[in-house]
Amino acid sequence: MDVKTIKVGNTRIGKSPVVIAGPCSIEGEKEFISEVAFLYGKGIRIIRGQAYKPRTSPHTFQGLGEKGLNIIKTAKNMYDICVVSEVLSQRDIDKIYDVSDILQIGSRNMFNYSLLKDIGRQDKPVLLKRGMSATIKEWMLAAEYISSEGNDDIILCERGIRTFEPYTRNTLDLSAVVAIHQLSPYPVIVDPSHGTGRREMIIPMAKAAMACGADGIMVEVHPHPKAAFTDGRQSLDYGQFDRLLGELKL
Repeated sequence: MDVKTIKVGNTRIGKSPVVIAGPCSIEGEKEFISEVAFLYGKGIRIIRGQAYKPRTSPHTFQGLGEKGLNIIKTAKNMYDICVVSEVLSQRDIDKIYDVSDILQIGSRNMFNYSLLKDIGRQDKPVLLKRGMSATIKEWMLAAEYISSEGNDDIILCERGIRTFEPYTRNTLDLSAVVAIHQLSPYPVIVDPSHGTGRREMIIPMAKAAMACGADGIMVEVHPHPKAAFTDGRQSLDYGQFDRLLGELKL
């Protein structure tokens, strides 16, 4: 099945493989601007910019909220970038719409059908992450909730599913990439950071994702992963990100 091309700024997702990268969460203005500068210099034009972070524990860092959104505005005024940022609830849609070029629905909200319907009424591309325990059919039906409201610019993201295997954070289901291309016209990208939770596995799994036809990857990058507020264990440092780009040969 032909892959739908979705325009995001000057990038066409679905036409040729793309790399989306950035920190797990925005930690401060100086930090984020510095990270954007590095990524921009490497040719990355779609940046992860998470102002709101859903966390399993309520006692961990939840993101900077509206302060983070203002930081995104500052970064976009300085660099010609597009940003993908997660929407956690209906009340955040308008605020995130103002600064984000791609509206992300995280795995926890894949089954939040009222949110999916509201996102479907927006006129910006949507990145729909697969639920951590969702079947491919359930994932496809979640996409239909969005498209049924008029928005068909959907990018699917395989980010691993929960299985009995504890070695990795999730089990990255690369067969889903092939299945999606057989079942739908939507481009599908792979997130090997969340898919494995292990820094040393990101590059091999990113290469494997490209080998089975993924339309791109999304990875977490941080200058000092051990000091990251969130998900440092699954973030590449700058040298490792350079290696990733070199081995992908995009």
